[in-house]
Amino acid sequence: MQLVEFNKASQQDAITFLKHCVQIPSWSQQLEAKRPFESVKAVMELAKQQASTWTWDEIKTALDKHPRIGEKKAQAELSELEQDFSKREQAAINVDRETEEALLKGNIAYENKYGYIFLIKASGLNSGEVLQALNYRLLNDADSEKRIVHHQLAEIALLRLSQELQS
Repeated sequence: MQLVEFNKASQQDAITFLKHCVQIPSWSQQLEAKRPFESVKAVMELAKQQASTWTWDEIKTALDKHPRIGEKKAQAELSELEQDFSKREQAAINVDRETEEALLKGNIAYENKYGYIFLIKASGLNSGEVLQALNYRLLNDADSEKRIVHHQLAEIALLRLSQELQS
C-alpha cells in the first residue's frame, strides 16, 4: 500500500491493514489515529515506539494467532496477507525429516516450559539457525524469554509493515 493510500484509507481499512502486521489492536489503533503521516519513516518510527508499549497480555494474545515456526498451518485462521508474510518469513526453513522432528520436539518442549509458541523473526534464517536458537532459548528463565519474545514480535511486525508500506 502506498503511504498516500494508507493516509486516506478509512479507519477500518487502515486498522485491517495494520492487523496483518501483528494482531495487537492497540498498536493498530494508535498508528491509525496518528494519520496522516508525512513519510514511511515517520510511520516506522511511531510503529517501533508503540511496539515498545505492548503488554504481555497483548503479546500472548497475538502469539495465540501466530503460526508455529516450521508449521505450514497457523493455529488460528490467518488472512491471505498474513499467510503470505509467514511463507516469505519462513522461506529458508526447508527441513529434512530429522530437523523437522527436532523442531517439533523443540516446539513442544518450549510450549510446555513457557506456555506459548516459540517465536523468532525467521526472515533470513535457515532451519539449522532456527533450531539452534530454539535450543538456546529453552535455557532462558521465563522473564528473559518474555523480553525476547516481545522483541521478536516487534521485529516481525516492523518487517511486515516495512515490506507493505511504500513511499
